[in-house]
Amino acid sequence: MAERILFVCLGNICRSPAAEGVFRDLCPQVVTDSAGTAGYHIGAAPYGPIQAAASQRGYDLSDLRARQFIAEDFARFDLILAMDADNLRDIEAQRPSSNTTPVRLFTDYASLPGADHVPDPYYTRDFEGCLDLIEDAAAGLAKTL
Repeated sequence: MAERILFVCLGNICRSPAAEGVFRDLCPQVVTDSAGTAGYHIGAAPYGPIQAAASQRGYDLSDLRARQFIAEDFARFDLILAMDADNLRDIEAQRPSSNTTPVRLFTDYASLPGADHVPDPYYTRDFEGCLDLIEDAAAGLAKTL
């Protein structure tokens, strides 16, 4: 059973903190964290529009702060979930030899048709659609625990 789950996107200000916030509300017994493969926003709170959209659905992301994914995360977590294939590739590039921590796409747990990645609402501006997909994938993930 995955007791420690890390959600990863590019900058750690939209998708991965939203996924962490949604999932920790769903499964508070699981240790969660989020990170970005790029260090653009280290120390920053989640992006205002994703916080507002999440808040309207009852999720509080205000305590989260962006950090960069590091190779040590493979040892700290039981499951690492990437928001898209590019981030999955960047995560795998840091995998220590002989490490077997599973790295999967978060959307592997989604039931919505055509969900092969979580689109970045920082660029698409579709914060509601992003949260719809995150809630769906989080519910699917929770069923596996």
